[in-house]
Amino acid sequence: MENIEQHRLPLKEKIAYGFGDLASVLYWQTFMLYFTYFYTDVFIIPASVAATMFLISRVWDGINDPIMGIIADRTKTRWGHFRPYLLWLCIPFAIMGVATFFVPPFGETGKIIYAYITFNLLMMLYTGINIPYTALLGVISPNSNERTTVSSVKFLFAFSAGIIVSATLLPMVKMLGKGNEAQGWQYSFMIYGALAIIFFLIA
Repeated sequence: MENIEQHRLPLKEKIAYGFGDLASVLYWQTFMLYFTYFYTDVFIIPASVAATMFLISRVWDGINDPIMGIIADRTKTRWGHFRPYLLWLCIPFAIMGVATFFVPPFGETGKIIYAYITFNLLMMLYTGINIPYTALLGVISPNSNERTTVSSVKFLFAFSAGIIVSATLLPMVKMLGKGNEAQGWQYSFMIYGALAIIFFLIA
């Protein structure tokens, strides 16, 4: 018991872990704030189609979340059960983010198919990286007080990511798009993707 109580994580490790939520929330906050706007006003598909797509992804997410948890828990590598998924999936996650916010020169049917494929693949990669990342919190220290502190740091980084998205995304889209909003979204997620890779590797 005494050894557990004495187990203290260095501040830099707590901060490093928080960067993972900063990466995740850059994407999640974007969807919470701008999902409907992007798909109806920029991507140009019917709002009903976008809403159905989001609903389907949430239903599937409810199924694959526990599956991903089981897979991660059974993973055995020299980096542990959970950390490998941050290393393996951060680049595919970033690439799929760019693909999701790319507006293809297709007709409506082609766009709908493209949107369903890219959005759901991105959400699956989000699950694949975020479930193991969250599970890391449970094993990061045997000291419950330290885990609570790390959780607070994680929340602070998530809150910061929400502010960053709210304050910078649309101005960045406008600046990078130079009159072409679709291009602005794609370039913005090239930047977000590069940041997400760095943040997940730090975590």
